[in-house]
Amino acid sequence: MKKSDFYYDLPESLIAQTPAEKRDMSRLMVINRKNDQIEDRHFHDIVEYLKPGDLLVMNDTKVLPVRIYGHKKETGGKIELLLLKRLDDQHWETMVKPGRKAKPETVLEFKDDAGHVVLTGTIEKTIDNGLRVIAFEYDGVFEEILNQIGTMPLPPYIHEKLKDPNRYQTVYAKYNGSAAAPTAGLHFTKELLEKIREMGVKTTAVTLHVGLGTFRPVKEENILDHQMHSEQYSVSPETAQLINETQKAGGRIIAVGTTTVRTLESVAANNGGKIVPERGSTSIFIYPGFHWQVIDALITNFHLPESTLLMLVSSFYDREKILAAYRHAVDEKYRFFSFGDAMFIE
Repeated sequence: MKKSDFYYDLPESLIAQTPAEKRDMSRLMVINRKNDQIEDRHFHDIVEYLKPGDLLVMNDTKVLPVRIYGHKKETGGKIELLLLKRLDDQHWETMVKPGRKAKPETVLEFKDDAGHVVLTGTIEKTIDNGLRVIAFEYDGVFEEILNQIGTMPLPPYIHEKLKDPNRYQTVYAKYNGSAAAPTAGLHFTKELLEKIREMGVKTTAVTLHVGLGTFRPVKEENILDHQMHSEQYSVSPETAQLINETQKAGGRIIAVGTTTVRTLESVAANNGGKIVPERGSTSIFIYPGFHWQVIDALITNFHLPESTLLMLVSSFYDREKILAAYRHAVDEKYRFFSFGDAMFIE
């Protein structure tokens, strides 16, 4: 299967640079897989497609403001870090700019608005893809320091500054650890979720900390040669029980976003099709031909051409029909990518 099989033409003007004024006022394309019908709605209309007995599974990871700016202690040269993965209390996998001069043993300093050094980092080694492992020294709580000095790590295709950092965070975000938002969940408001629960639809959450590998392009023409990134996940006993009870009762498991899909389908693949409480890491690659075991319906945003996420969605429905739906979205001027509109495939 070729990367080019997942190409579609997207005018740059349709890449959303800012969030919708109100989260649930974004548009919603509804695809019925049984009759191949497409409907153009708004996200708050999702209630019309949910049924009592359904279970909505979200990803409650929280995005950390992991882009930080500092300088080299010795030379004063400016440096930009993107913290990608926490290895322990002190060590992070990071992307460094400019990387050429970021050699092992280089000491970096990061200051607060008052000009005080609140964080010091020492580059320990270079690893795969030019990333660095950095050991940090600090007083207090690391997350609080990041909130002081860091900025949200918006995707590379968003060029406008985000006025409200909370708009790159779901309303149910709980556990710190992501370098990118699980964007399908950005459309929900607390009021909409309450309305959904009042209908008899249950909600629960898994945790998958999203890495920037989610934006890594597929470079190989044969997609099977693509190396997937690894992400940490957790499924609680309560969530596992709810999923099992819903399946037993004949209800639908509805994934909010591809990160939820990756979590649940990974756990099922590890456990003979069953959902059990589990912590681990996954580098699952879902593309057409994949054997789905858990998910019955999917809420997702519109993904980049030739991306692994578009391959995942094509696996859930049908590659040609998904690409036709994307062409429809372009014709109807839907907004694309992280701050864009949503799709519900049932």
